[in-house]
Amino acid sequence: MIKLYHFPLSGHAHRIQLFLSLIGQPFELVHVDLAKGEQKSADFLAVNPAGKVPAIDDDGHIVSDSHAILVYLALKYAEQSWYPRDAVGAAEVQRWLATSASDIASGPASARLVNVFGATLDHARAKSIAEGLFGGMERHLKGRHFLVGDGPTIADVAGYSYIAHAPEGDVSLEPYANVRAWLARIEALPGFIAMPATKVGLAA
Repeated sequence: MIKLYHFPLSGHAHRIQLFLSLIGQPFELVHVDLAKGEQKSADFLAVNPAGKVPAIDDDGHIVSDSHAILVYLALKYAEQSWYPRDAVGAAEVQRWLATSASDIASGPASARLVNVFGATLDHARAKSIAEGLFGGMERHLKGRHFLVGDGPTIADVAGYSYIAHAPEGDVSLEPYANVRAWLARIEALPGFIAMPATKVGLAA
């Protein structure tokens, strides 16, 4: 069985927990307490030398980085629709994974880090990036149900956690009806599991 090393309030880790649940793949959660610094313990560094969650152990094969894990799981365990094999579909998924690693990470994820974890980041800049991102997504999602194609892909999974919890970073989702409808469609998928909300902001 796959072991998923995670921390409940990590959106990066939640992506993997969510995807495993959506595809019905059994897994065991291994809690890594970031607040206690367990990600820097010798035991965890033996799993992921970078000292970050998530990481998975799939029968002795270790994969780290949330986007790499999503690709690995989609190719090995999921139906092809989750990670299209055609050139256009694959490129579009990769574009959104890149967005997840850039604007989502430096926008809503960073704004949330400031409020929830007290990170010393530029909160105003993070909120500005988030608002620019959401404006673009609002236009992209007009007439669409999901980010790529007609059904959910790992692009949607990669984007969901930090966007749904953007209000915890004081970034409102109210102006973005298409984005909120997209979040609701993901939440309606069989197997959906939520990331725990914090007491900060208006958690989704």
